[in-house]
Amino acid sequence: MKKILLIILCLFNFVIAGAQFYKALVPSPAFNDSLTKVVIDFRNNFKKIQGKELIPQAGMEVFQSKIGLPGALHCTIYRFHSKIDTTASWQAIMYDGEDYEEAKKIYINTFRLVNKSRIRWIDRSIAAFNGEMEKPDGNITFSTSMLQLNVSDPRYKNFFAEIEMTSGYNGWEVHLNLHSKKDDTDE
Repeated sequence: MKKILLIILCLFNFVIAGAQFYKALVPSPAFNDSLTKVVIDFRNNFKKIQGKELIPQAGMEVFQSKIGLPGALHCTIYRFHSKIDTTASWQAIMYDGEDYEEAKKIYINTFRLVNKSRIRWIDRSIAAFNGEMEKPDGNITFSTSMLQLNVSDPRYKNFFAEIEMTSGYNGWEVHLNLHSKKDDTDE
């Protein structure tokens, strides 16, 4: 009887550990849903999710985002004063602190979450971000990874999720930027 109880207990622990492992590999429904809302609103230049205006910065207006990502410290929308590019940029601050190892962990995890997210597209199809992660290096003050959304909508031709880890005076920051980024071939 003790052996059977021990086997049941071991199986139970294995199932719980496996569920926790699986949970760590895929984004939560809340993360996936929030990311989807932000990505879809890029079509509207993030106007539907734009909140109150914050203190402007040089050459741009800054707004609070009505949609945030789980785990983000805050999310903002930047509207640039440019005649060439009138698109806005959405940014989530995922980490702001002094601990390099914690920043590195959050950078890698943010990349993984965006890469594993599935966006329910307008036509009900599933879209995803694709890209390679640039591994952080403690000897370099920044790392940037770019993921492109795989949709045929021409408005998203240059749309990217950019995860960056930067070092500054106050330590490390990890950002997730969703924006249009033109490359040299678009001239």
